Amino acid sequence: MLRPGTLRAASWVSVRHSFPSSAFSLPPPSGTMVARLLLCAWPRSPAVGRGASCRPLSAGFEPGQYLQRSIVPTMHYQDSLPRLPIPKLEDTIRRYLSAQKPLLDDDQFRKTEQFCKSFANGIGKELHEQLVAQDKQNKHTSYISGPWFDMYLAARDPIVLNFNPFVAFNPDPKSEYNDQLTRATNMTVSAMRFLKTLRANLLEPEIFHLNPVKSDTDTFKRLIRFVPSSLSWYGAYLVNAYPLDMSQYFRLFNSTRLPRPSQDELFTDDKARHLLVLRKGHFYVFDVLDQDENIVSASEIQAHLKYILSDNSLAPEFPLAYLTTENRDIWAELRQKLVSSGNEETLRKVDSAVFCLCLDDFPIKDLVHLSHNMLHGDGTNRWFDKSFNLIIAKDGTAAVHFEHAWGDGVAVLRFFNEVFKDSTQAPAVTPQSQPASTDSSVAVQKLHFKLNDALKSGISVAKEKFDATMKTLTIDCIQFQRGGKEFLKKQKLSPDSVAQLAFQMAFLRQYGQTVATYESCSTAAFKHGRTETIRPASIFTKRCSEAFVREPSKHSAGELQQMMAQCAKYHSQLTKEAAMGQGFDRHLFALRYLATAKGIKLPELYLDPAYGRINHNILSTSTLNSPAVNLGGFAPVVSDGFGIGYAVHDNWIGCNVSSYPGRNAREFLQCVEKALEDMFDALEGKAIKT
Repeated sequence: MLRPGTLRAASWVSVRHSFPSSAFSLPPPSGTMVARLLLCAWPRSPAVGRGASCRPLSAGFEPGQYLQRSIVPTMHYQDSLPRLPIPKLEDTIRRYLSAQKPLLDDDQFRKTEQFCKSFANGIGKELHEQLVAQDKQNKHTSYISGPWFDMYLAARDPIVLNFNPFVAFNPDPKSEYNDQLTRATNMTVSAMRFLKTLRANLLEPEIFHLNPVKSDTDTFKRLIRFVPSSLSWYGAYLVNAYPLDMSQYFRLFNSTRLPRPSQDELFTDDKARHLLVLRKGHFYVFDVLDQDENIVSASEIQAHLKYILSDNSLAPEFPLAYLTTENRDIWAELRQKLVSSGNEETLRKVDSAVFCLCLDDFPIKDLVHLSHNMLHGDGTNRWFDKSFNLIIAKDGTAAVHFEHAWGDGVAVLRFFNEVFKDSTQAPAVTPQSQPASTDSSVAVQKLHFKLNDALKSGISVAKEKFDATMKTLTIDCIQFQRGGKEFLKKQKLSPDSVAQLAFQMAFLRQYGQTVATYESCSTAAFKHGRTETIRPASIFTKRCSEAFVREPSKHSAGELQQMMAQCAKYHSQLTKEAAMGQGFDRHLFALRYLATAKGIKLPELYLDPAYGRINHNILSTSTLNSPAVNLGGFAPVVSDGFGIGYAVHDNWIGCNVSSYPGRNAREFLQCVEKALEDMFDALEGKAIKT
């Protein structure tokens, strides 16, 4: 089986890793049409298909309890979402060979071509037919959903760095609201409002509006809510609106990835009413929902958080959180020892908490410090297995760090955006608000774990491994200020294609090669869609990169512009195909998964060194654009790779890059900057500086 991390770079929305936006096409009831949609990534089960639970509204519908009151039920479109298509085998093989072309010499390519031909005419054809038959028997889900859950949950590598990404919030526009206690209170209340709104089926359905003047209106909503759920998608389609899959949303809250031998388990207990707070490696819980499932008052939450922030206890000698950074089999064994030592109920409180709020005792120095802290921290003050950790530093800098197995960036980014909007526009407390005069020493429970020598030893070993690994990770970033989306769109170029071309040029300049590149794309327009891969390295980007890097003087600005346009056109085609479920990566993955499940000898195509190389993603990329996002990041998915989170803004381009010692992130970013300068020069008709 492929190392899961090599497939994970989506996890951003397009969250595992900075999250993005791009061209998207959908199959309508008949014919084909192209829409624009969100890409979903930040590299990275038992309850597949369960939706958000619907609960009756509390009497009186208290205004402070909900974010919104959608007249269209949250899950209204879920039943009628179109199914994720399985590509034709011949199309998958053709796309696979196109992606291999820039990576192989002629002899290697001929061999790979032969493997593909044998596969398509033999065992591959049989496996494809079995996959299609299996898919027809499971119309409630997608062909990739089960295998994708298994891929994540069976991975034994530590989830820190290998899978979990982060997304950092912009500061509150009102500077005084960035006080740690104020922001932690407001974000906690807003998160709970999101939870209540989701569970009451009052959260606006996630929809991409191609023509919002027609579809994002009260008139349309009043009509569509009466259309049966089994037909509602078609009603939205008629006005160019495209509902997205929301089956992952229920896992946002009260959820944890539990370590188990061989394969982990996703656990959710939506009856639990308490919040988990970590500070200085200590664990605290208190109820944020009362017995009627209403959010407790903001002043009480503020009082409890103030109480936790005033705890002067020294950091524990053996911080339990290190165990969530371990190899999953080792962690599974140690967890069993924790349970056997009398910690079962305490662990249950950790696992079932609505989410994990991490209060850090230091301010953020700069963007690099922010990335390191939000991606991994010091290992003591995160519970990396929780569906997400909401981290708030001493200066109010905030981020979401999330576990990737349960879902992708679409759900996380929606939560992220709603919490930012609500906490900044409708804050529950002000910097002048006084905490409630409640007895927090009674309401707040500090959790204590019974640790024997074996557990203490396990924690110490985990700490040593964690510290050693984190020392090897470099993160750096740039902000290219010469221009962004506005300029590039005037040149009729896709901003995303230009960023991706810059990465190809940069790697060629730095290392003299074109290598396997991964860009994540969401397939959330389909029922239980996950992600598909865009393969930005093409014969077009290779030719263009070589012209810019190796022989710029031999080409006029017009010729360089023409090559860039060709790259952009092809990249847009790849993006549309991926968003429509017409890539090749997931299809080949599913066929391999099926062969393994049936005990069939692995076909030669998968044993071809070229298959291994294209799935060894040296450039793992993901983009995310949102007014709420400061930046996002993730680690490389291979030891000799780069993790590239990026965003093309209106007038500038940001890039956040991570690497291990096998690569030089600072030098790579200098090459990215040079590539962007050269492209902007060419677009302005200037000669390229050597």
